[in-house]
Amino acid sequence: MNNLTVIIPFFNEEQFLKESIKRVLSSKVADFLILVDDCSTDNSLNIAIETTKDLEFVSILRSKENLGKGNALNLAKESIETSHVVIHDGDLEYYPQDIIEMIKESKLSPKSLILGSRFQGNIKRENIYKRTYFANKLMSLIFSIIHFYKISDIATCYKLMPTSFFKNTNFEEKGFAIEVELIAKFLKFNKSIVETPIRYSGRSYEEGKKIKTSDGINYILKTFKYSLFN
Repeated sequence: MNNLTVIIPFFNEEQFLKESIKRVLSSKVADFLILVDDCSTDNSLNIAIETTKDLEFVSILRSKENLGKGNALNLAKESIETSHVVIHDGDLEYYPQDIIEMIKESKLSPKSLILGSRFQGNIKRENIYKRTYFANKLMSLIFSIIHFYKISDIATCYKLMPTSFFKNTNFEEKGFAIEVELIAKFLKFNKSIVETPIRYSGRSYEEGKKIKTSDGINYILKTFKYSLFN
């Protein structure tokens, strides 16, 4: 691993985006930072611009329409010039300091996908809702069985990967199912995934959490799809 681009996709995150960006900047993990606005209708884009206005290593992109996280990540592809890339959401559920350990793992296994797992290790995690906890465990179990490769947390945001894979892979999913598609397609690219424990502080739907039960069902459907096709 030589250097790292951090992608922050966001949609209507004016309450949390500024602090989320500041966390990434203070962690000093990003050689380059790409902020992708998925056509927010609130003040998120202005917050992104204001928070990073004097930073030359930051790029801001904007989708013309709100299509989802997968679309936002695809928009960032052509702007990446580093050897590796990692995804960080624009909320406050994740802690960029944990990316430091993921970088260490990537240096040992530069061609592997490094996943930040919310289910490994004895790390303090907050606001873990039973419904989402068991849903994530079930989805990860089904994925592991179908793909013959054990993954403890397929829905984690934190995925650090070689740019060669990310830029040269055609991703179809526009929404949250990009999480499943990305891991499934990586296993066909290189059957080497390393998981490392990370912290996590879940937020409620009242605070803006966007993933729904229908997304979980879609995860399972796409698990089967990408085991058979593409």
